[in-house]
Amino acid sequence: MNIRLKTEEIERIILSKYATLSSNSKGRKSQEEKCQVRTDFQRDRDRILHSKAFRRLKHKTQVFIAPEGDHYRTRLTHTLEVAQISRTLARALRLNEDLTEAIALGHDLGHTAFGHIGESALNELHPGGFRHNEQSLKVVDYLEHNEDKIGLNLTYEVREGILNHTGKNIPQTLEGCTVRRADRIAYINHDIDDAIRAKIISKEDLPKDCIEVLGKGHGDRINTMIIDIIQNSLDKNEISMSEEIERFTEKLRDFMFDRVYLNKNVKSEEEKAKYIIKELYKYFLKYDYKLPYEHRKFYSENDFTKEDMVCDYIAGMSDRYITNIFYNIFIPKPWEKY
Repeated sequence: MNIRLKTEEIERIILSKYATLSSNSKGRKSQEEKCQVRTDFQRDRDRILHSKAFRRLKHKTQVFIAPEGDHYRTRLTHTLEVAQISRTLARALRLNEDLTEAIALGHDLGHTAFGHIGESALNELHPGGFRHNEQSLKVVDYLEHNEDKIGLNLTYEVREGILNHTGKNIPQTLEGCTVRRADRIAYINHDIDDAIRAKIISKEDLPKDCIEVLGKGHGDRINTMIIDIIQNSLDKNEISMSEEIERFTEKLRDFMFDRVYLNKNVKSEEEKAKYIIKELYKYFLKYDYKLPYEHRKFYSENDFTKEDMVCDYIAGMSDRYITNIFYNIFIPKPWEKY
């Protein structure tokens, strides 16, 4: 009995005519024998979930660098919130939940340590620039490798959705567009929650007109945005908000940039973080033989520059790991008598 074929048949019956069917996938870079149980998009989701890059997200900054407290978001918890919102939208709109979830789980795999400040630092240092969405695609295409296989060999639809979850290009599938919307809903609202917890802002600081329309509480605002997208996108070939909700969502985002993301107190540690990345980048360019052997071996056998090798190594580090590496290289150790 082939469970996958039954699942694909169910998709054809119940999903919207605008949904992306697993059976209609454009396929993978390298052809593989199909699974008898899981659809192609389910396999992609599982490959991302079991990857090393996904596990490292738990120790990567979302907004606040090295926060004191267990309740602040990390890049991993952000990813899980995006996946939850994406699946809620996909199910209501009768889109492909498995494709949506795979894109959501993979969208931030390329993020650096120290959040966007790390991305900014590597963008200045690396000759080709650095953008986390492009790095996320590079992670699933090449950097997640073992002795037998290079990359996760994901489907075209998942790869394209990961690449275009941010930036000027809009995803080609509605599932990709759903993740793009969910990403913004998630970070605006959970960053408000974290900023209030950190006492950078208070509930009273939030724009009153936004709160009156979107809701007073964290869950209320997320629910308002989700319901609005569903009402404006159901049985349509686009994922959109109403003009009013879009306007107040963007106003709330602008407020967060002004009061939180560009706040001097929030950014007080960012120069230190940028310094760590810059010094390690210069150090490993000069002493590239000190990079792990397996890392050097992979780049010697593939078409990448030394700058790529160093940039990818640093980009993959968690906050804790990069701090320890910097300490071990640059901080003198106390003398010990043996």
